Amino acid sequence: MKRLVIVVLIAALGWSAYWFIGATGVKTGFVAWFDQRQTEGWQAEASDVSVSGYPNRFDTTFTNIALADPDTGVAWTAPFFQLFALSYRPNHVIAIWPENQQLAFPDQKLSISSTDTKASLVLGAATSLPLERSNFATQDLTITSTADWQLSADSLQLALHRQDDPNTYRFALTTTGFAPPVSYRLPSGQAMPRTLQTVEADIFAGFDRPFDRASLEDARPQPTWVEVKLAEIAWGDLRLQASGRVTVDNTGYPTGEITLRATNWRDIIEIARQSDQIGQGVLDAVEQGLELLSGLSGNPKTLDIPLNFKNGTTRLGPVAIAPAPRLTLR
Repeated sequence: MKRLVIVVLIAALGWSAYWFIGATGVKTGFVAWFDQRQTEGWQAEASDVSVSGYPNRFDTTFTNIALADPDTGVAWTAPFFQLFALSYRPNHVIAIWPENQQLAFPDQKLSISSTDTKASLVLGAATSLPLERSNFATQDLTITSTADWQLSADSLQLALHRQDDPNTYRFALTTTGFAPPVSYRLPSGQAMPRTLQTVEADIFAGFDRPFDRASLEDARPQPTWVEVKLAEIAWGDLRLQASGRVTVDNTGYPTGEITLRATNWRDIIEIARQSDQIGQGVLDAVEQGLELLSGLSGNPKTLDIPLNFKNGTTRLGPVAIAPAPRLTLR
């Protein structure tokens, strides 16, 4: 019995030493990361960095955190941010966000409120900490912009899983109770429902390098191809589905085809006009092209619309209707 007690005491002392050494290393590493960002011209501040969770976890809390990247002009501030990890599995991290935080871009600032916002991140064992998979979830989300718009959602879930190819990732998105920034009316005068019934997406994408610690510290990985298995929005009687694949050049312009299936497409065009997010000339060209397709298909309400992207242009069949979107991560 005496020997057993001695063994237990030695094991406890050894584990305690491991935890305190590990906790010190975690805190030192984060403080060094903040210092390195500051030498690169970032704003990288936290009024306090603390590590708790003895004996089985490393729970790191950043108080009054502020990060700003001078190259992109993106800044984030929050009263706290937490990272939880099991001491015997430090590559599996749980991130916790506060109920209120701010995100700023060069052209606007966003105030974000939510409840139960958290993410699970599983990182690779390499020193670069490659992201293997992540699941993000939030409830009661509201985003308010200084550009005079607001959106909300009852819930939002986003998953990212790295595939066998280390530069390929699968993204899945679903929301409930999603309310767009403004209300809309149909040409008949009928108001659209405040929330969308369905917002879902299942997308695969390849990048020029993996997502890892350098993705935050240096430059973001850039897409080289995107395959939309299915993206769907259902809003009242309107339905919009998308699928297809494009490659992306080093300037961010896509080449390939995405097919849209639009139900009650004339109402979708009208809502796009009300949003003022797309030029009226572009929408006129789109509407004329869709009228032609509708006449050829014999189906006045539902259309399969092939959008071709090439040489920086979006084409509906042979007709150029708009510049192609640039697919770049800032």
